[in-house]
Amino acid sequence: MLLENKTAVIYGAAGAVGGAIAQAFARNGANVYLAGRTRATLERVAASIGARDGKVQVAPVDASDAAAVDDHVERIVQQAGRLDISCNVVGIDDVQGTALTDIEPLLFLQPISVAMRTHLLTTTAAARRMSPRGCGVLLTVTAQAGRKPYANTGGFGVACAALEALYRQLAAELGPAGVRVGCVRSAGSPDAPGVDEVFRRHAANAGISREAFEASIAERTLLGRLPRLADVAGAASVFASDHARAMTATILNATCGELAD
Repeated sequence: MLLENKTAVIYGAAGAVGGAIAQAFARNGANVYLAGRTRATLERVAASIGARDGKVQVAPVDASDAAAVDDHVERIVQQAGRLDISCNVVGIDDVQGTALTDIEPLLFLQPISVAMRTHLLTTTAAARRMSPRGCGVLLTVTAQAGRKPYANTGGFGVACAALEALYRQLAAELGPAGVRVGCVRSAGSPDAPGVDEVFRRHAANAGISREAFEASIAERTLLGRLPRLADVAGAASVFASDHARAMTATILNATCGELAD
């Protein structure tokens, strides 16, 4: 298995992307720690993993609280002996569907601020424990909007671009300590409820059906489809594994060819 005997923490594990990644990590042999704001939703993901004999622990953690994040990471290390993988897919509270000329400044800045704070806190807390061991993986999921501009996406694309820049800098600083850093860039998974809602908003703005809007994006990809949650989770699993040990400071293109590297 790709991640056998690895210890991983997933922030935002109760969300669609986080849950898919947690399940993929567990299927590939990892001992997974699920972190998020609400225990009940985390427990549902844990139950789905436990049904397949996955090793899973649950803890409510506010990823914007520095002390809470650091305390949680320390508990993981004390319990498991080490932390191998830290994956942050916490929602960034973006508001889409409004042009920049009309959006409230606070709503534009909100996803950028949330993303920078939660990712800085979770990555550095993990890195402080990984660096002395000379290994570890920091990982997140961004969107194609971080590289390719789209109308009416508010601060979402800017936040994704900022995340990718943050992770590149982390890779530069942590590489000498053996810690690898990367992002999986998705084109948006239509089977994720949040993406479905965003598609509906943009479809309404364009005066077309939600299905037509998805098709208009899918037809721009080289594969003629959009990545499903399982596709994104699979890419994350490969990067987190030792098979990718020569990869860092990289963006894994999981856009089904919407973007060509």
